[in-house]
Amino acid sequence: MMKKSKPKNILLDLGRRERQIVETVLRLGEASVSQVLAEIPDPPTYTSVRTMLQLLVKKDVLQFHSDGKRYLYRVRANQGTVRTAAVKSLLATFFPDNASVAIATILELVGDQLEPEEINNIKRKIDEARKENR
Repeated sequence: MMKKSKPKNILLDLGRRERQIVETVLRLGEASVSQVLAEIPDPPTYTSVRTMLQLLVKKDVLQFHSDGKRYLYRVRANQGTVRTAAVKSLLATFFPDNASVAIATILELVGDQLEPEEINNIKRKIDEARKENR
């Protein structure tokens, strides 16, 4: 029986600047080189951003289309896939083998902002995880 391969984490293989660019394009939905340049902290040159965008297209992370004389870039994967990749990257970097600490940290940061329905969804997910681990 062949083992099912896990989907590739699209953010894990990217450098810091590439992740910043992808996060910016994702946040904007669609962005030109100038828009990305205006959004990232301590930006490199216009040419560097354009080159990195082109490399991200070659890596199949971004796609583009022309809008007159400029190119507009967007993330290839859907937002859910990118969010999952971002959380996996965060867990691997800061919380290896300790997901409960990550969850507790998130709850400490935003727990007072959660709506009752969101809390119920979290409780359901915990119950499902308990059942799977029995």
